[in-house]
Amino acid sequence: MKVILKQDVKKVGKRGEIVDVADGYARNFLMARGLAVPQTAHSMEVLHEQKEKEAELEAAKKAEAEETAKKLEKMELRFQVKAGTEGRVFGSVSTKQIVEQLRRQGISIDKHKILDTYPISSLGVTKVRVELYRGVIGTINVHLFGSEQ
Repeated sequence: MKVILKQDVKKVGKRGEIVDVADGYARNFLMARGLAVPQTAHSMEVLHEQKEKEAELEAAKKAEAEETAKKLEKMELRFQVKAGTEGRVFGSVSTKQIVEQLRRQGISIDKHKILDTYPISSLGVTKVRVELYRGVIGTINVHLFGSEQ
């Protein structure tokens, strides 16, 4: 029996896929638990509509991520750190500090999306890459300037 999966089912398939399974398995397990519906003309139309809506949402998310990437390109985050006379930095700036300063400026980014995860411990401007969406990578300019002790 061919069914359309409503959710991911282990060892069977992903949500939205059309799979061919045994009749008893389809009726007694998949459909009984609401994990699948039988493949009919009406269910195919519904599936097609759902895929179109998902594609529109994905396009909107990607456009929003690209817009955020443009904002980040123009932005420069400034951090004052303690530094010695020769420019040696005491401490560093972490991804958590970068995310907090971005949040203060109205941009919400998960710290796990930052690709360059090493702490910044050199004076000057450092470019930090952030994956905002699949395939959309923004760059933040992080400027460290020192204050002598």
